[in-house]
Amino acid sequence: MDRLSNTVRPYAWGSTTAIPALLGTAPTGEPQAEMWMGAHPGAPSRVTRPTATATTATAATATTAATATSQPELPLTDIIAADPEGELGPATVARYGPRLPFLLKLLAAGAPLSLQVHPDLDQARRGYADEEARGVPIDAPHRTYKDANHKPELICALTPFDGLCGFRRPTEAADAMEALGVDSLKPYVDLLRAHPEEAALREVLTAILGADPAEMADTVAEAAAAATRLGGGHAPYARIAHHYPGDPGVLAAMLLNYVQLQPGEALFLGAGVPHAYLDGLGVEIMANSDNVLRCGLTPKHIDVPELLRIVRFEATDPGVLRPEATPSGEERYETPADEFALSRYTLAPGATPAELTAPTPQILLCTAGTVRVGELDLTPGQSVYVPAAEAVEATGPGTLFRATVAA
Repeated sequence: MDRLSNTVRPYAWGSTTAIPALLGTAPTGEPQAEMWMGAHPGAPSRVTRPTATATTATAATATTAATATSQPELPLTDIIAADPEGELGPATVARYGPRLPFLLKLLAAGAPLSLQVHPDLDQARRGYADEEARGVPIDAPHRTYKDANHKPELICALTPFDGLCGFRRPTEAADAMEALGVDSLKPYVDLLRAHPEEAALREVLTAILGADPAEMADTVAEAAAAATRLGGGHAPYARIAHHYPGDPGVLAAMLLNYVQLQPGEALFLGAGVPHAYLDGLGVEIMANSDNVLRCGLTPKHIDVPELLRIVRFEATDPGVLRPEATPSGEERYETPADEFALSRYTLAPGATPAELTAPTPQILLCTAGTVRVGELDLTPGQSVYVPAAEAVEATGPGTLFRATVAA
């Protein structure tokens, strides 16, 4: 078992206070958006593992002692690469190769993230192979596929958490746009009411992303002013427009379900589902991939033709998840993802230790109280990596999130 040292990413949309408040550290004044826990090559966690050196005592005692020599921190990627089956377990390596298949994060949104979707596995493999064959540099700003993997993800709220998830019914979007009283929105309103669901959503999103930028900026400004006046259900769009003035993604956001999560509630984001996180602190877990296709609320490249092939144009219920309790005290968030599983333990003082030994690798994250994992004490924001099959128990009082590979 290894205590993790983790990197905090300073993305512009990040909260300046949420992660420091959880960690009990002073804010720096800079955004602290995501703390990464895992073995993603972009910012792998680091561990310190002692090495044992045997020394033989005198013949009089005839004993052997081991002394530990402290070593520098090593990236978790290097630890896993040195012994994939020992760290991940044979089943994980056989299915996903010699890499940790999930990434765990603390995510702290102080402003809306980009509106985005993720490809499914076949789309990712085809798109990555195509861009590789065409020689598109992996770090090119117009590169769409950074790897050949999909990116299902789950966000679990630690504080009240606002987001957008999946298309709402076209008639509901039409009502919201019409209420703004902006003449230039009328063609979108008419399209949303005149076509079958899939065609309506596709045509309106295509029209929004393909509109003249100057004309769209004027429309968004008028819509934002109207949303501010109306308030109520329009308030989230006024807030989005405040952060992204003139961005067509403000109108695209009006096509989506607005969701408010309470602590402990979660959202699962599958392939092709447009979404954006707006505000709040949460625990996020995802397949270990960088594949994101953006469709607004960003200055980054938007690959409209590829985006329109990836998006699932259907109205959906956002499907707020709540953990399902088990007799062992584990509260599981059930998802269709294979690369990851997330669960939560609320550990009472003096209770029987929670048995966490598993045949798969684990990352354990404390979010409240003080949790003792093996011989290590974890306070909020601290985490450990547990290799496959290593025996581990946890006691409280505190709250512990468990990330591992789905069975």
